Amino acid sequence: SVSGMAAAGQEPGDAGPEEFLYGEEDFVLQAAGWGGEPGSAPSRFDRALLERWDDRMERGLFRYRLGPLPTRLLPGPMRMVAQLNVQRGTERRPPQPVQSLRQPFDPAAFNFTRLRPAELLLRLRRPGGPDPLLVAINDSPLERGHVLLLPEPARGLPQALTAPLLRGGLEAALLSAHPGFRLGFNGLGGCASVNHLHLHGFYLRRPLLVESAPARPLGPPHGPGLLTAVPAPAFLFYAAGPAGLEAVARDASRAAERLADTGLAYNLLITRGDPPGGPAPDGQRGLRVLLWARRPSFGAKAGAAFNVALCELAGYLPLPEARLFEEITEEEALRAIREHLLPEPQLLRLGEDLARLLAD
Repeated sequence: SVSGMAAAGQEPGDAGPEEFLYGEEDFVLQAAGWGGEPGSAPSRFDRALLERWDDRMERGLFRYRLGPLPTRLLPGPMRMVAQLNVQRGTERRPPQPVQSLRQPFDPAAFNFTRLRPAELLLRLRRPGGPDPLLVAINDSPLERGHVLLLPEPARGLPQALTAPLLRGGLEAALLSAHPGFRLGFNGLGGCASVNHLHLHGFYLRRPLLVESAPARPLGPPHGPGLLTAVPAPAFLFYAAGPAGLEAVARDASRAAERLADTGLAYNLLITRGDPPGGPAPDGQRGLRVLLWARRPSFGAKAGAAFNVALCELAGYLPLPEARLFEEITEEEALRAIREHLLPEPQLLRLGEDLARLLAD
């Protein structure tokens, strides 16, 4: 069947990634609810990813051992999730210096062609579908199952979002049965730490407000909406199911390109979520793509309590220090996040511009 796993007899991880062939029949149209235990009804993709990920953790391929992480919900309407991850703060590879939104790929800097074969877990491929994606461990993980999705690393593409990569990420989201499997992109000037094209994928076992908050439409019915009652206002694109993925990948990547053209950085999140108007009467959920426009920041910010990248914008705060984790309030977190965002009038003008762009 299309769903077969090639090279099953290999010692896991020693010959690089296993081919993971999938078809539309592997898409999980409605993920499990939040009630079940993590991994209570994993899909074939979840099992393949997590078994290999756990194997690499046992074999010491990560920069640190990851156990259960202290996690708490910050009191307040934004329902932000704080999580203490001291080792990621201290052990991760220093981010690459980024000087511009259009910085070319530099083969002399660290890049994903340098990953060891055992760090590659899977090669996702759908016959007749988008370009294959390699799934590799992130050696400084946020959570169990934190991976990178890489489109042909040998091509040396810089970290600028493409429609084919976004389409592959949307399909990967549908391959998971876990409601908290999310994918995301940090652009240059938006805390990308490696200038080599990649998405992050990770399991966060908590719901986030960005999955359910209603959006206000910005133009034509199928155009982007604007989410405002969330930690960081975002442009929202929505696909009710597999038939909508192509258009969402095209529109969201065109919008991201327009942001870079106007001198803005961006971050993006793919998550299961409600239709733009809010929960559907029948409970059906599709895929939400959130695109954040931001002022570019180049280099680490002195005195910042935490970096602001896709997780923080989505309301998930991986924090490096116990006291900060215990004491941070929603108000303090929002202040730190919103320093990077655009004033509302500029955001609204930008929304009108994107609605016109995508109506063409």
